[in-house]
Amino acid sequence: MSSLVDTKMTINFRKATDELFEVVTHEELAKELGCSVATIRQARRAEGTAAHRSPPKGWERAVLKLAEQKHEHFKRLVAKLRAI
Repeated sequence: MSSLVDTKMTINFRKATDELFEVVTHEELAKELGCSVATIRQARRAEGTAAHRSPPKGWERAVLKLAEQKHEHFKRLVAKLRAI
């Protein structure tokens, strides 16, 4: 007779908070948009400043895609925490 294995995912404080604090970086957004990190940083500057540039074309789609990925990431974290 085979023994039952506990299928609950265990997660400790450090792992849970590492996952909680995960963010999207400038580098990830730049890669998704096919532009430089400098372009992202300049587009994030306040309008009217000398260094401000228009955001890259397609930024809405890229931000949505990355946000959806993070949404899925946090849904998995919630499932792990509820299984404790």
